[in-house]
Amino acid sequence: MNVKESLKRFGLVPRHEALPKIRALLANEAEAERLGEGREEDLALLCCVQLFARGLLEDVLLIWNAKSAGMDLGASLDVQLLCGAGLETTKSFLASQSRADAALALHYLVQCERAGDFEGFSPKEHLARYRDYFGPLRNACTRD
Repeated sequence: MNVKESLKRFGLVPRHEALPKIRALLANEAEAERLGEGREEDLALLCCVQLFARGLLEDVLLIWNAKSAGMDLGASLDVQLLCGAGLETTKSFLASQSRADAALALHYLVQCERAGDFEGFSPKEHLARYRDYFGPLRNACTRD
């Protein structure tokens, strides 16, 4: 599946029923990044944006694991994509987890917050940036 197909099938803000497929696509893209295999350009980003748009805490570590998969995804996936449920809610969620990757994600998130990466942040406004980014493809699709 490519970005245009995913937008057409799921939209930028997907329905709940689409989330398992989007999660699987993201996991596959992250694994391809880890293995140094070819990935579909911007598909991992779109999957993260789609999960971010739903704002479910259960997706935070999946997005973090994709961001941590390698240098390319690490650079292309904004830290703000972890925070579809909001910055404070996400930090609280990560702090409540006992997994090592949650501690790493929280540490990174706090560092980015201190660096000013979340000044003026709101999930709604951040999603609007991606509406513009994916707009030309999204407008060619029937959903969203």
